[in-house]
Amino acid sequence: MQAALKRSSLAVIRWFDSWNGTANDSSPAVEEAPTEAKIDWGRVVPFLAMHAACLFVFVVGFSWVALGVAVGLYVLRMFAITAGYHRYFSHRAFRTSRFGQFCLAALGASAAQRGPLWWAAHHRHHHEFSDEPEDIHSPTQKGFFWSHVGWVLDRSNFATRLERVKDFSKFPELRFLDRFDIVAPTLLGVSVFLLGMALEKWAPGLGTNGWQMLVWGFVVSTIALYHGTFTVNSLAHVFGSRRFATKDTSRNSFLIALITLGEGWHNNHHHYPASARQGFYWWEFDVSYYVLKALAAVGLVWDLRPVPERALAARRIQS
Repeated sequence: MQAALKRSSLAVIRWFDSWNGTANDSSPAVEEAPTEAKIDWGRVVPFLAMHAACLFVFVVGFSWVALGVAVGLYVLRMFAITAGYHRYFSHRAFRTSRFGQFCLAALGASAAQRGPLWWAAHHRHHHEFSDEPEDIHSPTQKGFFWSHVGWVLDRSNFATRLERVKDFSKFPELRFLDRFDIVAPTLLGVSVFLLGMALEKWAPGLGTNGWQMLVWGFVVSTIALYHGTFTVNSLAHVFGSRRFATKDTSRNSFLIALITLGEGWHNNHHHYPASARQGFYWWEFDVSYYVLKALAAVGLVWDLRPVPERALAARRIQS
């Protein structure tokens, strides 16, 4: 009973300080296959509560402006995940200033998918062991549900593996965002609520209010963002085509690329992960890369790493 109470208390504390007690976490070494999964029920509660909160759309009603904010925040934060958490923090596919780095990290953290160091560390592990027994979210190893969402709730995957992100963990602001990963989404939620209140007062014709804006603009948008991002893990190794003979089962999917701003060209990415673009050809829709090109044009990012010709020609599967 005492041990259960201690675990429950720690789980609640970790909602606010995700590094608390992680030094004592039992987790498999990166060289070993994962041990039996242990769901961290303390993490399940807020995760399920966010999903359940979507039902409040039937209480707060609908407005086009609330839907517009929801879509806008989905796209903006998806870019922060794909271009920031993934292409920058995980693969260093381009360069930016320290302030630009912080902006990408803070905006990515507002997606409520943990901090930038946690995300990048686990993604680097995935590339090292893709679709092998050590891979923490391979659908070929543990099936759809686990690769889609189960691995996020596994206690052994909770801690941030700082040894895998030594290049970025030296920055105190990134460590803060990672440790207190509740701050950014909370600030976004409060901001969206205040926006709704302001619009109710100053533009009542729009038919929105604080609660409606919170539910649509933050909750619904965040849940859609969760599952949009998760499809890359769960579906992009199962459905689609293969251009390159990679060691894993990664595939290219236009549909997944559409909802993730370009991440669906997953076989391309696993073939050559260092590139800032994942749609290797002009007909492969990659919004995140187009935005990075625009940011590079005004000097906010630079040194976007291209796909070399030798990589385009190597390991191609003959159709």
